[in-house]
Amino acid sequence: MTVELRARFPVDDGVLSLLHHQAFSPDGPDAGVVTRPWARRLERHSLTWIGAFSSGRLVGFVHAVWDGGTHAFILDTAVHPDFQGRGIGRDLVRTATDEAFRAGCDWVHVDYEPALASFYENACGFRPTPAGLRSARLRRPPRTAPRVIAGGDRRLG
Repeated sequence: MTVELRARFPVDDGVLSLLHHQAFSPDGPDAGVVTRPWARRLERHSLTWIGAFSSGRLVGFVHAVWDGGTHAFILDTAVHPDFQGRGIGRDLVRTATDEAFRAGCDWVHVDYEPALASFYENACGFRPTPAGLRSARLRRPPRTAPRVIAGGDRRLG
């Protein structure tokens, strides 16, 4: 299985709403999914967003919002249940974090439930700070990212 990561891909609100629903409510019926205005909100508020695609299908997503300065925040990390446990979420978060550092951010923060501590702290490298935030501080050089393919996309696997 090959998964490609694409930064700032054209967002289909219905497709992303369905992925978000499936990732966060895997037992809920897909028929009742409410389509959210993702594309408009991402363009307005996000520094970047990253999609994971398998055979052209969106199977993972994350985005980073920022303060326009040195701080960014990871939001909405989602991987379709059929694709979880393969490192896709980790690579999405690491890629969004690296993109924020390349944009000039010094800090990338994330807020998460205790059950996700192993994912964000062990797999993604976030650490608690004295202020109670969980953050990744810019390290030089940035982590090795998945190999780059045409158009700036990244390929995993």
